[in-house]
Amino acid sequence: MPSDSAPKGAKKVSRKTGAVSKTKAAVADVPYRAPLTISRPELLVHGSDRDFRRLVHNLFAFGSRHEAMRAGHGARIGLTGIEYTFLVSVRHLEDDGDVSVKLLADHLHLSGPFSTTMIGKLIRKGLIAKDVDPADRRRVRLKVTRKGHELLATLAPAQRQVNDVQFSCLSAKDFQYLLQLLEKLIDCGDQALALQSYLAMNDTPPVHE
Repeated sequence: MPSDSAPKGAKKVSRKTGAVSKTKAAVADVPYRAPLTISRPELLVHGSDRDFRRLVHNLFAFGSRHEAMRAGHGARIGLTGIEYTFLVSVRHLEDDGDVSVKLLADHLHLSGPFSTTMIGKLIRKGLIAKDVDPADRRRVRLKVTRKGHELLATLAPAQRQVNDVQFSCLSAKDFQYLLQLLEKLIDCGDQALALQSYLAMNDTPPVHE
């Protein structure tokens, strides 16, 4: 065996080290940068969309926490989060007059068919009742039953405490501004979803080789 031959173990380490070095070099040499996810100058800071990404991720973080709290509200009275939302929404809309499925769907920014399904579940649970509007027999009016009122009254003390803490960081001015801002964002979101669907139907998918 030649005197300059290395042991087998040394050869393996050497080859592995060389492979790792080449991989690191290849990754380091790639000139890619994350593409911008927004192009409106109002939302770019020094040409960067980093703050926009922060906004989106914070909205997602808040939404996930609020969803968990909604589920918690529902669980206290034996309902899912979405069932609780429909029940409490009918209760509050009743204060302004007759509640139809369409009015409820518009209030929650949900589809009519989905709203009809959810109302059906609450009717079967004895929490919502419906009757025919005597002025227009084609219309159905929704009402919270006595059982539904009792459940919401049972939930209210704990619900108030949780909601007070969740929104304790807002002043009266902040609250009104956020309310208006979210309504604008919902309208923009509907437009963006319509555009996304249009692009999905009309764009040619990229070819990956």
